[in-house]
Amino acid sequence: MSPGPDSRGGPRRVFLHIGLPKTGTTYLQQVVWGNRDRLRAAGLVLPGFGHREHLWAALDLQERPRLARRHPDAPGAWQRLVDEGAGQSADVLITHEFLCGASAAQASRAVASFPGAEVHLVVTARDAASVVSAGWQESVKNGGTVDLDSVLAGKAAGGPEFSMRTWDLAAVLERWTRDLPAERVHLLVMPGAGEPRDLHWRHFAEVLGVDPDEFEAPAEAVNPALGIVQIETLRLVNKHLPPYSAQERGVWIRGYLAEDLLARQPSERGGLPEAYRDRFDAMDRAAARLVAERGFHVLGDLAALTGRRVAGAGRLPGTVTPEELLESAGRLVADIVADVRASTHDVVPRSRGSL
Repeated sequence: MSPGPDSRGGPRRVFLHIGLPKTGTTYLQQVVWGNRDRLRAAGLVLPGFGHREHLWAALDLQERPRLARRHPDAPGAWQRLVDEGAGQSADVLITHEFLCGASAAQASRAVASFPGAEVHLVVTARDAASVVSAGWQESVKNGGTVDLDSVLAGKAAGGPEFSMRTWDLAAVLERWTRDLPAERVHLLVMPGAGEPRDLHWRHFAEVLGVDPDEFEAPAEAVNPALGIVQIETLRLVNKHLPPYSAQERGVWIRGYLAEDLLARQPSERGGLPEAYRDRFDAMDRAAARLVAERGFHVLGDLAALTGRRVAGAGRLPGTVTPEELLESAGRLVADIVADVRASTHDVVPRSRGSL
């Protein structure tokens, strides 16, 4: 259980869970938002109306232009969470992976937003090759059209959230930890194959000071990965789609096309070109060295950042054939037609070919 409230008023502890993207953040957020009331009873508050407001707050902290295009209420979201958190006597949790894109100055402002509170930073991590491979896929699921080689050459795959700025663990830690003592920086290494399914949640709960067994965690993986053929199919489809709002991309591209229809297809895991292996090895070593030298609190196996070598073992995007793309696209069109037919209650549209 969390410590008692600060006698001066306001929260005693504030936990800023900043990502990285594709390190089990969706899973952890599903647990905490699904158990929000129970967590409040246990002394931990998630301010705001829900996950989307934490996303807005992450972008608002970074002073993103055109934020109001996402939603008229998006501007000012960071301060709203701060104000609500400041009014709590319980601990406070703010969680969104887009926070890791903040500059050093913006990160300092975030930490300074809670004077008098004990601010903790929670960073979830995995090896760089896996983060980049999954991050590129996520960019495509969100409407991106940039190919993997271009991303690895330094071109953003769909905005700052999908770039090396948010995938480089050492750089993120450098920007975010300058104002925090080492014992308040918690690195949670994402569990690997063969480790307990709920281990990531148990580590997160340990940092938050709650009993993991008192809260329901999903039995199945969330935010499923797609096969390399399906990702290349979706990337080509994205090139022909009209501009969508962020919410529409989430519903129709990520939700409907990717995680519903394409996720049903037989798939083969993608990999990364071996030519980039030295680069990712260097990133992993730099992150592990920084964590060890600074003495950050680590849960999980830090050696796993440099010890796992699975991301490069899959199939490269450039090996996907036109015949495979055609087969995947054919399945996709057939499933869409079936859905349209079902949603119109078998009403056949009139056309010039109708009798």
